Amino acid sequence: QVEPRHYLVSKAVEEVQKIIQQLTAEISYKAVRFQAISNSGIQNENIKVLAPSQFLITVPLRGLTGYRECQVRHWRYYTVNGAKLLSSVRDPEELHQWLEVEQFSKSLQQWHEEDVNIEGDLVPAKVLIVFRELVEKSIVSCNLSSKVTVLESFSSVVRVAVETSESQVEVELVPAVEIPTCWPEKARWPRCLKRWPSQEKVQCIKSLGFDLLARSNYHWQLCFSRAEHILMEGLDEDGGCRMKCFRVMRQMKEDVWCAGNKPVITAYHLQ
Repeated sequence: QVEPRHYLVSKAVEEVQKIIQQLTAEISYKAVRFQAISNSGIQNENIKVLAPSQFLITVPLRGLTGYRECQVRHWRYYTVNGAKLLSSVRDPEELHQWLEVEQFSKSLQQWHEEDVNIEGDLVPAKVLIVFRELVEKSIVSCNLSSKVTVLESFSSVVRVAVETSESQVEVELVPAVEIPTCWPEKARWPRCLKRWPSQEKVQCIKSLGFDLLARSNYHWQLCFSRAEHILMEGLDEDGGCRMKCFRVMRQMKEDVWCAGNKPVITAYHLQ
């Protein structure tokens, strides 16, 4: 059962990737702040398969380079609509953070505009509003209305349904700030006194950096997909069979433990 699943998922990734690449190329043409995803096959690092019919695709943001961590704590007294609050907005949860334009040594002027910026902060909810409008317009201008439908959402996240030759795939499109060569202080990894991975591997992985994802109203979510990919690649470098076990467990999850389109446990949890 594992092999047929691999074939079907690979085919779905290929078809969805082609459609979303076309869509994001149009978005990038309309707005320079957004970059088209690459069309690099099943191993595309922008695409994460959460379940056979549920993907997460990150859309890189352009014009933000030279990142440095913020050392000074600020209180925020605004809503995502720009209104003033009497009490401050809550602090970010673990592995989430604020993001200020001034944290980048170089930034496009468009990131300083009010459609995405409040008091110097890049606000994920506002970025997502701009992005959703671009997605809706680009679906029409690319003649993709028969293949891509924007789904209703109670939050600001952007989800679309993509029709493939075999089935419908739900895709969350997530704007992402890619931050290479820098590892955040918040991510205390690996834990002390761990033999795996080796110190050399740890330094290599940390040199790949991380991403910040726009998935909530105020705070950006830290993401380590490049690091996770390298760790999974080296899972059996000692001659073990962990990858085979992972694939069998994933199949059990999809067929028995969490059947259906809204799994409580995703492949990401099993990794």
